[in-house]
Amino acid sequence: MGKKILLIDDEEDILTTLSIRLESQGYTVVMARDGIEGLESIKNDKPDLIILDIMMPNMGGYQMLQKLKEISNQHGVSRLKPPVIVLTAKGEGVRDLFEMEGIADYVIKPFESKDLLDRIKKVIP
Repeated sequence: MGKKILLIDDEEDILTTLSIRLESQGYTVVMARDGIEGLESIKNDKPDLIILDIMMPNMGGYQMLQKLKEISNQHGVSRLKPPVIVLTAKGEGVRDLFEMEGIADYVIKPFESKDLLDRIKKVIP
């Protein structure tokens, strides 16, 4: 069984496309449509990696990052666990913000799935 990746995005097309692509590479994929579902899935599914969209309804990615950071801090972990790769449509000026939040990497939409796969392999070899 491959490593488990939690995809959190409100765009069904992205969830479907990424899920197919990741599963074809041997990963197990779990999906959530907002940060609330994502936090629940982290507890239940214990993913090895999270791929997180920022702009979502109910609880967006940035709010979820804050919650995940609080949980990691409560467990004495300085980096986010599991690691997070952020998907964002915003390009300029986000790098420093995300690095402050302790994410493993980020990808700017639109993106090539090969680029995302390369980044995933660096985070969870």
